[in-house]
Amino acid sequence: MQKPSIPKGTRDFTPEETAKRNYIFDTIKEVYRLYGFRQIETPAMENLSTLMGKYGEEGDKLLFKILNSGHFLGDMSVEDVHEGNSAKTANKISEKGLRYDLTVPFARYVVMHRNDITFPFKRYQIQPVWRADRPQKGRYREFFQCDADIVGSDSLLNEVELIQIIDRVFSQFGIRVSVKLNNRKILSGIAEIIGEADKITDITVAIDKLDKIGTEKVNEELASKGISQKAIEKLQPILLLSGTTREKLAKLKEVLVSSTIGLKGVEELEYIFDKADLLSLENELTLDLTLARGLNYYTGAIIEVKALDVEIGSITGGGRYDNLTGIFGLPGVSGVGISFGADRIYDVLNQLNLFPKDFVHTTDLLFVNFGEPEAAYLLPLMQQLRSGGIRCELYPDAAKMKKQMSYADSNHIPFVAIVGENEIKEGKITLKNMETGEQKAVTLQEIINEINN
Repeated sequence: MQKPSIPKGTRDFTPEETAKRNYIFDTIKEVYRLYGFRQIETPAMENLSTLMGKYGEEGDKLLFKILNSGHFLGDMSVEDVHEGNSAKTANKISEKGLRYDLTVPFARYVVMHRNDITFPFKRYQIQPVWRADRPQKGRYREFFQCDADIVGSDSLLNEVELIQIIDRVFSQFGIRVSVKLNNRKILSGIAEIIGEADKITDITVAIDKLDKIGTEKVNEELASKGISQKAIEKLQPILLLSGTTREKLAKLKEVLVSSTIGLKGVEELEYIFDKADLLSLENELTLDLTLARGLNYYTGAIIEVKALDVEIGSITGGGRYDNLTGIFGLPGVSGVGISFGADRIYDVLNQLNLFPKDFVHTTDLLFVNFGEPEAAYLLPLMQQLRSGGIRCELYPDAAKMKKQMSYADSNHIPFVAIVGENEIKEGKITLKNMETGEQKAVTLQEIINEINN
């Protein structure tokens, strides 16, 4: 008989891992709610017409497509089969696909519900997404995204609020981070003043490697992309900008003096930094000109978060986009959003040993089972305890005491209750603290007080 398995790039989560993941999701949800965000959910599958063409050619290839139900080869002709055009075939046998991210479904949601939504609309969504990617360390085919977006408002106060959310979430996790900011308009301005406006993508891809390969190699890469020597020389003072955030912004104003769009980007960042100065943020907020992220997507501020005490890629990112819903025929809805990388945050919390100690146990108290009469005596008692908020269970079989104790140990249950003939006579319960080994006779109310404390 074949041993069961799961698809490559997917995972099972044990009760302990699930508890750790819930701790992450619950912390993020709680902070989102503090700032007035409301939760929505969208279906796991969308019509392919909604998904195709929204993620570029590469993204289209990574969509998991779902075969039409019933006779899915119904629309196929013999010629189609022999032609071997996989894209054309896919269109005929599949009309639906698993969602690739939460942003495109959100755009579809906004357009479909636009008459019921009050703008600005602040939504958060924590759901799994699927990508037919090559699985490798840290990259899965099924993973969760934790997104928050504000649509229908151009105000930069939204960016400030998202930075506060990031700061608060990581402070609650106890993870020290650096929050990096840039602006797409500044990058456009830089490309414009060096006379290479159409090469903005090549320029940003190269500058993005500055801290990895150094200035000389970046200049070589720029030259290899057909960017003129004169333009590369003009770029140098920008690459070598140093000093505090304020000093960098002041220098950028001088450098970008002839670019309207570039100056607009500097002005937007100044506003965000000014407002952030009024807040006592716990984590550093810095300007990083090498930050590009999904460039074709963002139109204003770009945000990226790096953990300071662990070598890992970005653990949160986001930015401002001007036309989320335009792809579905509703132009002019600006938005700004962020997404927490739950899987990477999980790894960081694990490596730094920052998960709280008490989050794993689900049961507070295990009652030892001595047999039918004792079990019958305990059922109504346990009902009272549960009404008092105590999570308790009765071992289902009258097994050896050692076996019942080792069950409590394996499941991280902190207290065990022993109720035999003597205890029933006296109306008491012997409570054992599994950590200290201490035992004492207590009443029902004393158990509730002890465990709640």
